[in-house]
Amino acid sequence: MPITELLEKNAQMYGDEVSLVEINPKAMEHAKVTWREYSLIETNPMEAGRTEITWKEFDKRSNRFANLLLSRGIKKGDKVAILLMNCLEWLPIYFGILKAGAIAVPLNYRYTAEEIKYCLELAEADVLVFGPEFIGRVEEISDRIPGVKQTFYVGAECPTFAESYDYLVKFMRSIKPDVEITDDDNAAIYFSSGTTGFPKAILHAHRSLVHSAIVEQKHHGQTHDDVFLCIPPLYHTGAKMHWFGSLISGGKAVLLKGIKPEWILQAVSEEECTIVWLLVPWAQDILDAIESGEVKLDKYKLDQWRLMHIGAQPVPPSLIKRWKKYFPNHQYDTNYGLSESIGPGCVHLGVENIHKVGAIGKAGYGWEVKIVDKDGNTVKQGEVGELCVKGPGVMRCYYNDKKATDEVLKDGWLLTGDVAKEDEDGFIYLVDRAKDVIISGGENLYPVQIEDFLRKHDAIKDVAVIGLPDTRLGEIAAAIIELKPDHVCTEAEIEDFCKELPRYKRPHKFIFADVPRNPTGKIEKPKLREIYCGESVVAKQIEN
Repeated sequence: MPITELLEKNAQMYGDEVSLVEINPKAMEHAKVTWREYSLIETNPMEAGRTEITWKEFDKRSNRFANLLLSRGIKKGDKVAILLMNCLEWLPIYFGILKAGAIAVPLNYRYTAEEIKYCLELAEADVLVFGPEFIGRVEEISDRIPGVKQTFYVGAECPTFAESYDYLVKFMRSIKPDVEITDDDNAAIYFSSGTTGFPKAILHAHRSLVHSAIVEQKHHGQTHDDVFLCIPPLYHTGAKMHWFGSLISGGKAVLLKGIKPEWILQAVSEEECTIVWLLVPWAQDILDAIESGEVKLDKYKLDQWRLMHIGAQPVPPSLIKRWKKYFPNHQYDTNYGLSESIGPGCVHLGVENIHKVGAIGKAGYGWEVKIVDKDGNTVKQGEVGELCVKGPGVMRCYYNDKKATDEVLKDGWLLTGDVAKEDEDGFIYLVDRAKDVIISGGENLYPVQIEDFLRKHDAIKDVAVIGLPDTRLGEIAAAIIELKPDHVCTEAEIEDFCKELPRYKRPHKFIFADVPRNPTGKIEKPKLREIYCGESVVAKQIEN
């Protein structure tokens, strides 16, 4: 079954019920009415604070975009890239691409112009759909992406180098296009990256997407009455695959454009949300706001909120202990996954296993897991090795990269690159990452990219970037900087130099010291982590 059939089922069964709500709290920050009341008095839809669509409208919008693509010569297997912030149009556009038999290619909204160009070329994209936040970046590369033959703009005041999506879809038929799609057809390309920071294009079939929906519903028991609050970006497999639990159950989802604690709690209260997926920093911010008195819980209607789950980075047990103090009736869960395994759920803690906080869990629904040594042999319980997963959600391949594919896919098993061990009860714990990627606040930072940038500074001889434990973000990037002989440089100068980097890529800490390299010239990052993290520091972080 292709995943588009789930949308069509919901349009038939729950056509007049709300499917998606978009909330922009900034637009309503100074309103003296509720968000719902505010949405009724608005006059300018482009400044909307709260908008919603039904399942029937969701399906119709998808059909219109599918028919637009087909009218422009897009055929089965062509690729359509999406570069949008979370908005009400995001998911209808995604499903419109799939209904046309094309392959959806979501792009990270943090990408620079050159990263956008690189990914479009890597995925061999034929069409680009983008929003107002990306006009400058897309214009910068618009004459250097010859493979992209059509560019559609979502929003008001369409730039001259694109066509208006909003205008064109009005003239398209809202009936389902006559395109045969099977569960074996390719559906989406997502992007991942190794330690070099160069993205790999991950190809998934429809059956992978459907399996992720089934896994999410099995793990968290979504019913038609559940309301899911979605805050993370939809380009990421994590956010979308958690939303797939709402898709399979026909429940309402709320897209919140903001992460302030009061906005999250107000969204839960006014929209009567029952399930919220948070990143560690957001959960900590909510707790800090409660404990400082900035947020008063009795102002909100929260009794219906039944599940808080976290992913994308290790979860400190102390955080969940604090959370249960203020929300004693909440179920808690965490999921492990990667884009190559269609996002979260291949390893799953389970709401009944809160006593095992700190573990990532056991094999998820329909998944198998094993931990192997360097020769591929399964290790004994308690021994450390590489975590491998197997199941219907494993990627088809790295698109157009057989070598990279062969390195991680072995007899149907996906080698995750993460080092793990299993305890006496069968629960899996991550020990370390084989790759040097730093996960800071749920975002992947690639040390080589930051190192290459810092080496441009005239005073820097060598540099190594590692992750240091951080109670809020999980990890922060720290740059160990070795200066050239007779050169002097201050931390303030380096901080100023780093302003050319996107804010999330800037190191939080600078250490002036020698950078050790082994005989083959590689930076000895394990040694640096031992010096600046220390096993005792890491152990204390996990313990707390």
